[in-house]
Amino acid sequence: MPSPSYLEPTMTATKPSPRIVLAGATSSTRLTLESLVRHQAPIVGVMEFQPDDPSGISGFAQLNDVASAAGIPCVGFQNINAPETIAQIRAWRPDLCFVVGLSQLVKSELLAIPRMACVGFHPTWLPRGRGRAPVAWLVHDATPGAVTYFVMDEGADSGPILVQEPFAVSPRDDAGDVTRTMEQAIGRALDRWLPKLLSGEWNPQPQDDSLATYHAKRAPEDGWIDWSESSSDIHRVIRVATHPHPGAYTYLKDRKLIIWRAEIEATYPIRGVVGRVLITDPQRGALIQTGDGLLWLRDIAWGDEIDPTKPPKLSVGQRLGYVVEDEVSRLKHRVTELERIILDLTNNKNRGEAAST
Repeated sequence: MPSPSYLEPTMTATKPSPRIVLAGATSSTRLTLESLVRHQAPIVGVMEFQPDDPSGISGFAQLNDVASAAGIPCVGFQNINAPETIAQIRAWRPDLCFVVGLSQLVKSELLAIPRMACVGFHPTWLPRGRGRAPVAWLVHDATPGAVTYFVMDEGADSGPILVQEPFAVSPRDDAGDVTRTMEQAIGRALDRWLPKLLSGEWNPQPQDDSLATYHAKRAPEDGWIDWSESSSDIHRVIRVATHPHPGAYTYLKDRKLIIWRAEIEATYPIRGVVGRVLITDPQRGALIQTGDGLLWLRDIAWGDEIDPTKPPKLSVGQRLGYVVEDEVSRLKHRVTELERIILDLTNNKNRGEAAST
């Protein structure tokens, strides 16, 4: 069986550079666009994702200003597979369609439009680490990443690789650190690969599926802090969930409290009840007892809309999180009281109806 056309290597110096369309929603999309512009790639159109709520997208970034400055048409979209999006991309007649920083699955109709291929992006050493939330999992595992541009197919990050550029991840890094390191690697990867692509070289290398590993979805609620866990485990949750992600969280007096940054304390000679504030310090924050070890909370914020101008201030003796048995008991008492009120109202209504007849 012959290889798919996108696997056929070419190197033709006189061949025109491929017509390129780019679509996406995040800082990695913007950096890819900026690199394409810097290398004078023939970009014929940009599709800018325009969600109803941009705050729900980690690392969301606009593209229209970069496209406008370069004189490139920019069209907004919400569904990459919608008929109007497909029609617009088809009208641009692309040879390559870069889809970068977009969580939506690209379906077969769009994959078939470009003459050469759709190009995807993933920041792991593919075939290892395919799937969801790659930055969060890199932080969680403290394993090296690799900026990878690859030919998209109908699998999950499974297509042939076009370029890979490694970057380091240390056990102390948080999601923001890894994102910044990854963004630097994007520039290196594209500076190395784009000149070859634009001169006519096309040599995608198939992945070894026998080495593939997969990461599953992470959600905002995965940032919940269980104070009975060790300080190192909680610190990892905080590092994984911090900017540009929604943040790790706990509760204080029925208000959601976001923990953006923390620091493990290994030497202070104090112990206390799990979840309680043991010490406060103007420079270091609040020291919390965990299930095993101590943790300084260095950067915190309220996670609700109740007067967000007033930052949270922890004090010695406060307890973070909920005591489940106490909360269940309170709820049972409230339910019992509500049932009594409803019964009284029903009896009063029945007596009133009886009297009127």
